[in-house]
Amino acid sequence: MATDTLDNRTGTGVAPGLRRLLLDNGALSALVVLVAALALLSGDFLTTQNLLNVGVQAAVTAILAFGVTFVIVSAGIDLSVGSVAALSATVLAWSATSEGVPVWLAVLLAVATGIACGLVNGVLVSYGKLPPFIATLAMLSVGRGLSLVISQGSPIAFPGSVSHLGDTLGGWLPVPVLVMIAAGLLTALVLSRTYIGRSMYAIGGNEEAARLSGLRVKRQKLVIYALSGLFAAVAGIVLASRLASAQPQAAQGYELDAIAAVVIGGASLSGGVGKASGTLIGALILAVLRNGLNLLSVSAFWQQVVIGVVIALAVLLDTLRRKSDVTPGATGGAAGAGRKGPGARKLAVAAVCLAAVVGAGYLLNPGSSGSGTTKLGMSLSTLNNPFFVQMKAGAQAEAKAEGIDLTVTDAQNDASQQANQIENFTSSGMKSIIVNPVDSDAVGPAVRGANKADVPVIAADRGVNKAETATLVASDNAAGGRLAARTLAEKLGGKGRIVVLQGTAGTSVSRERGAGFTEGLKAYPGIEVVASQPADFDRTKGLDVMTNLLQSHPDVTGVFAENDEMALGAVKALGGRAGSAVAVVGFDGTPDAIKAVGAGSLYASVAQQPGELGRIAVRNAVLAIRGKKPDSAVKVPVKVVTRENAAAFS
Repeated sequence: MATDTLDNRTGTGVAPGLRRLLLDNGALSALVVLVAALALLSGDFLTTQNLLNVGVQAAVTAILAFGVTFVIVSAGIDLSVGSVAALSATVLAWSATSEGVPVWLAVLLAVATGIACGLVNGVLVSYGKLPPFIATLAMLSVGRGLSLVISQGSPIAFPGSVSHLGDTLGGWLPVPVLVMIAAGLLTALVLSRTYIGRSMYAIGGNEEAARLSGLRVKRQKLVIYALSGLFAAVAGIVLASRLASAQPQAAQGYELDAIAAVVIGGASLSGGVGKASGTLIGALILAVLRNGLNLLSVSAFWQQVVIGVVIALAVLLDTLRRKSDVTPGATGGAAGAGRKGPGARKLAVAAVCLAAVVGAGYLLNPGSSGSGTTKLGMSLSTLNNPFFVQMKAGAQAEAKAEGIDLTVTDAQNDASQQANQIENFTSSGMKSIIVNPVDSDAVGPAVRGANKADVPVIAADRGVNKAETATLVASDNAAGGRLAARTLAEKLGGKGRIVVLQGTAGTSVSRERGAGFTEGLKAYPGIEVVASQPADFDRTKGLDVMTNLLQSHPDVTGVFAENDEMALGAVKALGGRAGSAVAVVGFDGTPDAIKAVGAGSLYASVAQQPGELGRIAVRNAVLAIRGKKPDSAVKVPVKVVTRENAAAFS
């Protein structure tokens, strides 16, 4: 046995060393399998530009995750990092632009904001005895709310000197990647070389034992959560720099990605285990997966399924490795040598499962890569809304008729995710890109990248600021808002008390429709707006908000909702009063809304004809691909749907 052990310990060559490295690092094994599988499935994956895209797209998640690593190693949790990132960026942009504060001082204020939020979390956990989940969940809400209050729900342009953090050095090396590397090195240094780092492991391993051994656990937790807030602030600044604007709704859900990256990287949610390199690998797995699925043209809906399954398998891979008694960093030994075979077989099975999942994702859209057809990319702000589902359907029908390979992605109302998608389209050989912006300013930098690559961009429904587009295909949202105001006012006879349900704060479509409606109401001084509240373009929120408003304003006679989903929620809240005592006007002309108009519960909807908008966008993209110059703007007319003409629209 001694001889066998010696042989195992003294194996030479690259292959044994690589094998040992992969066996000792389950997350790294998963990353290698993913990269290999995607390289085989897509010829665009291993290009230099695309790999740089992956680095940029991993940067914000990785920086957030480095901060979360400190908390998880100490057996805590931090759900507030996404909101703290958005708040810090908003403070920087607001203080530097609206208040005239010097940029260097604004940066310090942003960093101080992140640290302060972390300290509040630490105080609530250490001295308030709140569970970390509850304390940071409260900060999640407070941070997001303050971001909206400061910005008044609208994006704020980022200072040009700070926006360079989102640029490249030498025209090719992305600054966000350099910031990510610096943050990773700092995290590794803190965890392995400092007193506070050793304290984190001690607290996470056994908090009571750490206290009895003389550690000031409460003070240490203050520092731990402050570090998480600091890294969240840096991540927020980097994110806003990429988008050239501070988005009050930015980084929503990023806290879950950060936690996932830490856990995928081998950390334990029960504390005491975790390292910076593992967190970086976890963030890269998420970025590689999303990038690869975009390149493979996997359906936006299936992407969610594939990502969830691969995350679970990646963690399972590490769990199997631990159970096989292959100790991280071990150099060999009798016990380890005796069990390496079964462990390796389990790892191989898990690796095959990972490859199978990616392959299955590819098979869900087999004509996506290398098919020889002309490729066209389309990034929609969301597919969780019937309007954009209809736009997608119209675009797909036109693409099929033209023989175009159309890839549609869902940005999920996340400006950063949309920027990633456009960058992926640009690097993957798309002949043209159609973008329905989450925000007109935030999409600008990514579209400028497409401009540099000579990829024509078509803007759909909303324009793109500070970048070139071949054409804008859109309905006039402001004109539609004015039309809705006139329709509702005429129904009420020029007098009444009305409620306005607003869309997602900060989105250009909500601003434009709201501004048009407000302008249109000026002609009717007898109409009083008694309440305006956001319901985020969501039917359920429209129901809840309208129910609450009816408690304080039971005498309303009209409702304007900035989309049909909120209007239908308001109709549900009004019950029998809808269509008789209270007139409700929506916006979009979705199928459900048309049915409600025909039934009389919804008085009217301003129809935008989204299917036609999608078809026209593809037609103009085809013109641009063929070297023909489309019109600079194509307006799709809006029409008011009432009970009298609803049959024609249905």
